[in-house]
Amino acid sequence: MPGKTIEEGRSARPPKDRRDLLTAGVTLAAIMLVIASGFTVAGSLLRSFRGELSVIDNLMITVLLLNVALSLLGWRRYRALKHEVMLRRAAEAHASELATSDPLTGLLNRRALAESGARLIDRALGRHRSVAMLMIDLDHFKSVNDLHGHLAGDQLLRAASDAITAPLPDDALAARLGGDEFACAFPFDPDQPAAVERIADAILSRMTQPFLIGGVEARIGASMGIARTEAGCRTVDTLMRRSDIALYAAKRAGRNQRAWFDASMERELELRNEIELGLRAGIPAGQIIPWFEPQVDLATGALIGFELLARWDHPELGILEPALFIPVAEESGLIGELSMSVMRAGIEEARHWDPSLRLGVNISPAQMRDPWLAQKIVKLLSERGFPAERIEVEITEAALFENLGFAAAIVASLRNQGIRVVLDDFGTGYSSLTHLRALPLDRIKIDRSFVLRMTSDPDAAALVRMIVSLAQSLGVPAMAEGVENADIAAMLGSIACPTAQGWYFGKPAPARATRALLAERGLLHAASPSALAGEVTMRQARKKRA
Repeated sequence: MPGKTIEEGRSARPPKDRRDLLTAGVTLAAIMLVIASGFTVAGSLLRSFRGELSVIDNLMITVLLLNVALSLLGWRRYRALKHEVMLRRAAEAHASELATSDPLTGLLNRRALAESGARLIDRALGRHRSVAMLMIDLDHFKSVNDLHGHLAGDQLLRAASDAITAPLPDDALAARLGGDEFACAFPFDPDQPAAVERIADAILSRMTQPFLIGGVEARIGASMGIARTEAGCRTVDTLMRRSDIALYAAKRAGRNQRAWFDASMERELELRNEIELGLRAGIPAGQIIPWFEPQVDLATGALIGFELLARWDHPELGILEPALFIPVAEESGLIGELSMSVMRAGIEEARHWDPSLRLGVNISPAQMRDPWLAQKIVKLLSERGFPAERIEVEITEAALFENLGFAAAIVASLRNQGIRVVLDDFGTGYSSLTHLRALPLDRIKIDRSFVLRMTSDPDAAALVRMIVSLAQSLGVPAMAEGVENADIAAMLGSIACPTAQGWYFGKPAPARATRALLAERGLLHAASPSALAGEVTMRQARKKRA
């Protein structure tokens, strides 16, 4: 095991049992007594053969026989105690090993890493060397574990631990901290940080290669955060915290990457934690509110529906864009609660629209892993009395094809209830024609990054044209996102793209502004509860003035 020195091994040996030494002493004394009395008793034995045995001779023979019996008994007891001590020592060694190592991989555990790491840092600083800490998290391990079972997952963890320790120097420490998270530490020349990067790159390079687990190829990858001892960072706890912060930054950068710690990451993590705490309080308080972006028929300009968007009505900072808090909600596991909260408020508004208008709701990749997703949406529609056919659930390519079989089951459950399913951000993922034909989709939305460049980039225009044609051949209508000017709208009309959304047709707006827009067009059939409350407040204010 990396980092376990000979001195540490010796210091771990338990002291000899005192009962062991005492029994050995008694047995040895009995044997010496037998030898010493043997010469005296020999004469008595000769006289017994001649029939000249005296009382003293009988006594000496008896003493000899007792000494022999005592020696045999002592020897037997010595052997039994020795075996007992060996078993106890083996049990103590096993218990010590369990207390300091991970039983699955044989690497150190978190506690042992802290203890051994402190000694490693002391030795390194005494020799004017630095210590690097690598925090490693396996990417996509959960998918392998879920797909092939826990036995395959355990085999993968053992194989990954071998891959991690292979490039490490002999004096390195390696530990499994839990789950699919590992850490290793080793000393290096502070003027040669490239040596650390070579080891880190060797580990990441091996992780990108497939692992053969039970005859099945598993592809995972890894993300890594790196920290080093320096002023203000000379303890194991500080090293682990900094490398963990760097690991978080590496994951946010796209995974399968490494990142050195720097001070800006710490502030970013503090901000992220503040956002998470704010969301935990803000979601149940109704601070995440619905905004609506218009969707139109390109041929007639008629309004056909809205995409439901989330905004955070922060009590101190005002309206916050989703790019600030949605990633945090996904990482912290709050996205499901947030999404259902916004969907509930959006449906409450849409109940009072013209029945011809649809409401598009976005589902995150994390929600697509929830086997009860379809049931939760159907339950919400039932509680609000909202027709299922007026809802369009928008799913990204990445979420849909991460686990195609599971996703197909969710899509089928939604459509069986009359809910329409839309493939969002088409063109940015890895859909194949086979997948598109196999899935019962109701609409394909062309990603805004292509639509925005249509008038300036011939390749982007050709790609949009191809997607519209593909959708037509599949019998699925296409919708273009990101239409920001008349020129883009005209180009889309020329290639028979049926529907679109974007700032050219209307920017995302809160519920009050959306109600006003619908009222102008005669598409608001009844005032929503919030609108009614506003009217009551106005009437009360007029009465007070009167």
